[in-house]
Amino acid sequence: MTTVCLTFDFDAVSLWISTMKQTTATPLSRGEFGALVGLPRVLDLLADKDVSATFFVPAHSAGAFPDCVTRIREQGHEIALHGYCHETPIGLTREQEADLLDRSIEKMRSVLGRDYTPKGYRSPAWDLSTNSIDLLEERGLLYDSSMMGDDYRPYRARKHFSADEDHYERGEPSRVVEIPVAWELDDFPHFVFLNKPMYLGMRTPAEVFDLWREEFDFCHSLGNGVFTLTMHPQVIGRGPRIAMLSRLIDHMRSHADVHFATMAEVALEQSDWVKVK
Repeated sequence: MTTVCLTFDFDAVSLWISTMKQTTATPLSRGEFGALVGLPRVLDLLADKDVSATFFVPAHSAGAFPDCVTRIREQGHEIALHGYCHETPIGLTREQEADLLDRSIEKMRSVLGRDYTPKGYRSPAWDLSTNSIDLLEERGLLYDSSMMGDDYRPYRARKHFSADEDHYERGEPSRVVEIPVAWELDDFPHFVFLNKPMYLGMRTPAEVFDLWREEFDFCHSLGNGVFTLTMHPQVIGRGPRIAMLSRLIDHMRSHADVHFATMAEVALEQSDWVKVK
């Protein structure tokens, strides 16, 4: 059985404020496009295809666009954590990182209600500190989706790793399921143009369709794998790209033994037997 996880990082303006350090009107408008144009297109497509997805939402996005986040939940999709304002945890003390994580959960609950209990986390820019997995485990999160130690098979995330020029210690396995990601399966590097820092995406939807189709076909040939796409409403939400994603969903559904699931569903299904790498 091949499981397909469609995931969307709803960064909105937080990406530009924190990661890109750009707070002028034009970059912020790109985030607004994601919230006000791209996200409705994504949600309409998912409803049309009857697919449940996972949305990784910075707490800042929930506060800035609460109606959008509420609509995501009302349509039955999973909402997972994605930092407070799309910041990297690298360079933070354990206490600082723990505080950001707790503040993120609290702000999400202020929008979604006290019953909101996140099951998963994806680090902004896919980077984790030596404390990240331990902190997620302490708070009872089931999974992380930030690492690349496999392509299509989840594994146990390790905590307390250590690395320098003389040695490497992988750390000990945690209870957190790692559902791996890949830059090849992310829309951002393929499509986004930036001059600071330099991104020269601008690939056509047809090119990316071929790349993602071939990746899926290989995953399906394995007989048992999790195919994860990472997308952003402000990127995939442009018209021709949404049409490309629609074609890709149809292609994946044309294969036998394929089903679509949220990441929480994958983590719950695999938590008891997923391998330690």
